[in-house]
Amino acid sequence: MSTKPVDVGSLKKGSFVIMDGAACVVADVQISKSGKHGHAKVRFTGVGITDEKKRVMISPAHDTIEVPIIEKKNAQVLSVLGESANVMDAETYETFDLKIPPELKEKVREGATVLYWVIMGDKVMKQVQSGA
Repeated sequence: MSTKPVDVGSLKKGSFVIMDGAACVVADVQISKSGKHGHAKVRFTGVGITDEKKRVMISPAHDTIEVPIIEKKNAQVLSVLGESANVMDAETYETFDLKIPPELKEKVREGATVLYWVIMGDKVMKQVQSGA
């Protein structure tokens, strides 16, 4: 499994968590004070990394939550076709297609080196490191 457990109370804005089976970035964290006999509660909002859906979760601060382990890798762009690019991994020479994010559409060219993340089996293009 490509996850590890972390205390909910240690989450901060920008942390990565798994909510409803999807890897998310924490967008907002609110901590309520503990009551006379209760525990502090944490309400956090996450935005899906691959699907960009907004999710909200409430949990006691002492509970644990799964955090995805993110592998950062480089690849060379072999060809660009519409919304996706065929790339080759720099280490394993494996070729596969990656969806091009709208903000990187203008920068992705054949021969360019891109950084992509492997999150729970999904591959996501994050930035263009150099263009050819």
